[in-house]
Amino acid sequence: MADHTTSLNVPEFTVSEVSSALKRTVEDAFGYVRIRGEISQPKVAASGHCYMRLKDESAVIDGIIWRGSMSKLAHRPEEGMEVIASGRLTTYPGRSSYQIIIETFELAGEGALLKLLEDRRKALAAEGLFSEDRKKPLPRLPEVIGVVTSPTGAVIKDILHRLQDRFPRRVLLWPVRVQGDSAAAEIAQAIRGFNRLSPNGDIPRPDLLIVARGGGSLEDLWAFNEEVVVRAAADSDIPLISAVGHETDTTLIDFASDRRAPTPTAAAEIAVPVRLELISQVQECGFRLGRSVNRLLSESTLQVESLSRGLPDLNHVVEQKQQDLDGLAERLGVGPSRLLLAKGQELSVVAAGLKPSHLARDVQRYDAAIADWSKRLRDALGRSTDRTGERLEGLSTRLESVSPERVLERGYALVRDVNGKPITDAAAAESGAVWQVDFRDGAVGVTVGSDVPDAAATQPAKSGPKLKSKPSSQSKSNVVGRQGSLL
Repeated sequence: MADHTTSLNVPEFTVSEVSSALKRTVEDAFGYVRIRGEISQPKVAASGHCYMRLKDESAVIDGIIWRGSMSKLAHRPEEGMEVIASGRLTTYPGRSSYQIIIETFELAGEGALLKLLEDRRKALAAEGLFSEDRKKPLPRLPEVIGVVTSPTGAVIKDILHRLQDRFPRRVLLWPVRVQGDSAAAEIAQAIRGFNRLSPNGDIPRPDLLIVARGGGSLEDLWAFNEEVVVRAAADSDIPLISAVGHETDTTLIDFASDRRAPTPTAAAEIAVPVRLELISQVQECGFRLGRSVNRLLSESTLQVESLSRGLPDLNHVVEQKQQDLDGLAERLGVGPSRLLLAKGQELSVVAAGLKPSHLARDVQRYDAAIADWSKRLRDALGRSTDRTGERLEGLSTRLESVSPERVLERGYALVRDVNGKPITDAAAAESGAVWQVDFRDGAVGVTVGSDVPDAAATQPAKSGPKLKSKPSSQSKSNVVGRQGSLL
């Protein structure tokens, strides 16, 4: 009875009262804590709040990041990320659980950062964002270069100075923060903004992009490892050079870019060639082209000369055709007479075998046949003569087009010996030899001199050509009545 009375003296609490008391106790005892653990099952709700769990080898605690704190975080919560979360402990009466309200968190050392970086690299590589097939060739000499970097500092100055030394180009700067919470979003927006420019707009669309930043720690360069920056670089239609950090620094944008430069200064060297070297290359190509053209002309000239030596003598061709024509004309004149004689003989044979009573009728029939044959022969002879004349006229026209006289009309001369044989080599010039030089309007006889002109005489005159005096009539009369001196 006493025990029952004692139990009735213990105060009674509602569930809400106990939950509230526990909440106050936990919050008073753990007003601000730092908990190290691995993020598990992170999820961002439609409200913008992020729910997750922090765990280690033997325990789990729920965690929540309110929407206002999410925008201030340097890193987005990801599965498996080891962090040190800072905030306050509280309870959630609706589920009789306790949880930490995370205000900020940081990655648990550089090892965690490297693990996160490697996991992200593998995931993006699996999507094909780093494939060599996606990389675009850089322009040989871009007209406009877009630079995404901080407007202050040495990076933009180094790039501009190097471009000025090598090959000055127009540069458009899109200023961004390269470190901090909003750096990744600004860098991605700058890359996409350059790509949205119209080629014919007031602000020209760059032919090449350079995304650059100076050196720093892994945390300082983390903005260039963010997924939003990597995807913007991979999606860029404009060829992109990444120049982040020093030569030993590697960020994920280096894998997505079309070309990686070890430093911002090296990016400027990759972007444009050296102007003087380019001019030298162009001049060398011009010299080589000129030499090639001259060599081609020389070879073509030799080929034409070789072909011309193989052409037959046109006079012989004309003479042969004239002889053929004479033979055809003679055959045409004799052929009808021989045919008539043969037919007459055949008629005599037939007439000898005819009876007197049929002789007159047969004679009339053969006379008609002979008359018909005579008419057909005359017609055939006329047509044959016309065709032969037309063919002869065509051959004459063709021969006339390649006649030596046409060549002489263009200023050339034909040198022959006393036998009429053309002289083609200077070696045939013997002193005292008598030659004939054919011009367009006539021929002149000349005598080959024995004196050979010296080198000075063969050089072109510096003050202009000098006219040779005409040979006297007395010298012309020495050979063939009009013969002069050839040399």
